[in-house]
Amino acid sequence: MSRVVADNIPLSEVARVESSPTLGHLLQCVGDLRKEVAGDDTPAHRALEISGGGEPRSIPFVLSFSNITYSVKVRRKLALPNVLRRRQATDPELGLSSAKTILNGVSGEARDGEIMAVMGASGSGKSTLIDALANRMAKGSVKGAITLNGEQLESRMLKVISAYVMQDDLLFPMLTVEETLMFGAEFRLPRTLSKSKKKLRVQALIDQLGLRNAANTVIGDEGHRGVSGGERRRVSIGTDIIHDPILLFLDEPTSGLDSTSAYMVVKVLQRIAKSGSIVIMSIHQPSYRILGLLDRMIFLSRGQTVYSGSPSNLPVFFSDFKHPIPEDENRTEFALDIIRELEGSPGGTKALVEFNKTWHALKRGNDAVSINGTNLSLKEAISASISKGKLVSGAAAPGAAATASLVPTFANPMWIEMVVLSKRSMTNSRRMPELFSVRLGAVMVTGFILATMFWRLDTSPKGVQERVGFFAFAMSTMFYTCADALPVFLQERYIFMRETAYNAYRRSSYVISHAAVSLPSLMFLSLAFAATTFWAVGLDGSFMFYLAIIFASFWAGSSFVTFLSGVVPHVMLGYTIVVAILAYFLLFSGFFITRERIPGYWIWFHYLSLVKYPYEAVLQNEFEDPVKCFVRGVQIFDNTPLAAVPEELKRKLLESLSSSLGIKITRNTCVTTGADILLQQGVTDLTKMGCLWVTIAWGFFFRILFYLSLLVGSKNKRA
Repeated sequence: MSRVVADNIPLSEVARVESSPTLGHLLQCVGDLRKEVAGDDTPAHRALEISGGGEPRSIPFVLSFSNITYSVKVRRKLALPNVLRRRQATDPELGLSSAKTILNGVSGEARDGEIMAVMGASGSGKSTLIDALANRMAKGSVKGAITLNGEQLESRMLKVISAYVMQDDLLFPMLTVEETLMFGAEFRLPRTLSKSKKKLRVQALIDQLGLRNAANTVIGDEGHRGVSGGERRRVSIGTDIIHDPILLFLDEPTSGLDSTSAYMVVKVLQRIAKSGSIVIMSIHQPSYRILGLLDRMIFLSRGQTVYSGSPSNLPVFFSDFKHPIPEDENRTEFALDIIRELEGSPGGTKALVEFNKTWHALKRGNDAVSINGTNLSLKEAISASISKGKLVSGAAAPGAAATASLVPTFANPMWIEMVVLSKRSMTNSRRMPELFSVRLGAVMVTGFILATMFWRLDTSPKGVQERVGFFAFAMSTMFYTCADALPVFLQERYIFMRETAYNAYRRSSYVISHAAVSLPSLMFLSLAFAATTFWAVGLDGSFMFYLAIIFASFWAGSSFVTFLSGVVPHVMLGYTIVVAILAYFLLFSGFFITRERIPGYWIWFHYLSLVKYPYEAVLQNEFEDPVKCFVRGVQIFDNTPLAAVPEELKRKLLESLSSSLGIKITRNTCVTTGADILLQQGVTDLTKMGCLWVTIAWGFFFRILFYLSLLVGSKNKRA
C-alpha cells in the first residue's frame, strides 16, 4: 500500500488514480493541502489509502522499434594504387570511403511504468540507439520503424511528449537547484498555470528527486563550490521532466558517478517510470542494486542485439547458450565479459545474435501484452493521459477530440519566453559581477590612457591631426572591447541546444532577450567612456551625439561578435577571427587611406567596414561647425618642411603667396575650416545622423544573422 494525500474527491475520481500517481496528481494534492494550512476556504485533503496492487493501467503506452539500422560513411586516409582503383565500382572496400554500420537491425519495445536499459561495451551503439529513438538523427539517416502504440510518431509530437537528458550536465553554475528547476517550469509549463502552482510543481519535483537538502545550493563549477555530482545529475534530469513527459530518454545518466549516487539516480528514474512514463536509458555497467531496478534490457555488440528481455531471464538465456552465469557473479558483468570474449573470436558474436533471435521467438508468446484493449488512437491516449495529470505543458490544450493541435508546440507565448530568458540571464550576470567589472575596467583604462595622451587638444593643424587619430583609435577600441562577449554564447551553446531541441522556447525569443539584456551594460560602458574622454580631450560638437555613436558602436560590435559566436564553436578560433576581421575593418575605415585612394577592387570592403560609419560620424560631429577655423595665416606651413623657419620669414612667404594668388592672406585669415577637413578625409558620403543609423542597422543585421546561424547550426542532431 502506498500513502498519498488527496482531498474529498468523488469516488469515481479516486478510482481512476493508478497505483503510482502522476506528478500532476501529487501537485494537485500538495497544492490543496497548502491552501488549508494558509487558511484558504477550499476543503482540506484527507489521507487516502491507494492500493499498490497489480491492476493493469487503463491507458498503456508501448514504444516499439524494429530493424533500426544506421550507417555512416568513413573516409580512408590511404590512397590506392592505380591498379586497385579500377575495382572501386565493384568492391566498396577498395574505395576512398566506405560505410560503417553502427546499428544493424535492432528491435525491441519499451512500456510505460518500466525502465529499459541499453547496454554494451564502448562503441557498441548504445548512445546511437538512444539518439535514433529520440529522433536526434538527421532525417532519413535511420532505417526501420519506430511507433508508439502502433502509430508512427511525428517529429513535432515527439518533441512535445518526450524529453532527452544528455550525458553531460549542462546547467548554469550560479543558479541554485530550486532556481534551475523554477526556470525550467517557467519555460515548460503553460501560462494558464499560476505562479504558485508552478512553485508547488517544483517543490514536488525536488522531493521526488531527493534534492530537498540541496534546494538552495548553487549548481557550481570548477571555480565555485556547489552540489555533488549525483545531485547535479538529478537536477539535469529534473529540468527535462518538469512537464512530466510520456517518453524520457537518457544517455548514460550514471556516467562518472559513484555507486551510491548512481543508484539514487536510477531510483529516481524508477519513480518517474512508475508515474506513467516510458524511461529508456543507456548504461555501461550497472551494479547489482541498479540491476534490480531495471525492467528490460538490450545488450548490443557492434550494433547488433545479442540479448533483449528482462534482467531476470538473463541467467536462463546464457544457461541455454551453454554459458551459465555463476551465482556469485554480477549478471551484467558476466554477460559483458562473454560478449567481449566472443567479439575477439574469429566468428564474433554472430552465434549469439542468431541464438538471441531463436530464443526470443520461443519466449515471445509468454511476454506478449496487448495494447489495443482501449481502442484509443495515440492522440486520444495522450489526451486521456493529460486529463490524468501527465504532460503538464499540454494542460491548456483542447480536450480529447483534439487533432494535430492536441498539445501546443511551445508552452508559452513568445513574450513570456523573452521575460523568463532575460530574468535568468540577469540573475547569472548579477552573481558573476567580475565579468562586467573586467569589461568596465578595460573600457575605463582605455579611456583614461586616451584622455591623458590626448589631453586638451588645441585647434592647430597638429591638433586636428591628433583629433583624427584619437577618433580612429577610439572607435576601433569600441569594437575590440566587444570581443570579450565571444565566450558568453559559446558557454551557453549546449544549454541552448538542449532546451530548444524539445521546444522549451523559441530561438527567436532567445535572440531578442539576448540582445535586450546586453543593452543596459552597453549603455553604461558607453557613458563611462564618453564621460572619461569628451571633456578631457577637449572635443567639440554634441556630447549626446558622441555618446549615441559610442553606444551604437558597442551595439554593432557586440552583435557582430555574437553572430561569430553562433558560427565558430571554439573560443580561441573565434578570438583569432574577431581580431583579424576588426583589423581589416580599421584598415578600410578611411583613416589610413581615404576613400578616393582605395583601389577599386577593394572599395566594397570600405563600405562593409563597421569602423567606417562611427569614425565618419564623430568626425562630422567634431568638424561640422562652419565658422570654426582650424588653420589661420602662417599655420598653413605647419606639417611641412617650412614649419621650422622663423616666424618673420613665414610672414614674408605668406605675403608673396598672397600677391601671387591675388588674394590677401594675413596671419588671422582662416585658411581651413571644418568642412575642408571633412573633405580632405573623404567624409562626404553620409550625414552624421546617417552614419549613426547605419551603425545601428549593422547591429540589427548581425542579430538576424545570429538567429539564422542558430536555425541552421543548432539542430542538435547527428548527421
